[in-house]
Amino acid sequence: MDIDARGPRFGAAVTTVVLAVTLITGSVWLLAWQTLAFALGAAGGVARSPYGWIFKKAVRPRLGPPTEFEPPQPPRFAQTVGLAFAVVALIGWTVGPQWLGSAATGCALAAAFLNAAFGYCLGCEMYLFVRRVTVRAE
Repeated sequence: MDIDARGPRFGAAVTTVVLAVTLITGSVWLLAWQTLAFALGAAGGVARSPYGWIFKKAVRPRLGPPTEFEPPQPPRFAQTVGLAFAVVALIGWTVGPQWLGSAATGCALAAAFLNAAFGYCLGCEMYLFVRRVTVRAE
């Protein structure tokens, strides 16, 4: 079943803020929270992530009916990519090197910002690319 396309974009906006504050403050706990949010989104889909839940309960009821839907697989894959970057960032910030944590956080922030501001989901595009390549290879 397709999902309301505004949900993942809302999640990307919240993620953008969380990751920006993480970079500004250097808070490993905030990064750990975002890593958990990515993990839940990757495991159960964006609708089951904390930001998806907030969108469903608090934001969507205040909006008009959705006009654009998308399949859930690309955003779920994007959550998995975000999770990978967040794990690398956590390793960099806790074990070192510090620059690795900052760089990985910055990459995840850039991807989230692109989705939030422009509706361009890098992880979703990666998913579609991988699907095209693997279908041709079979």
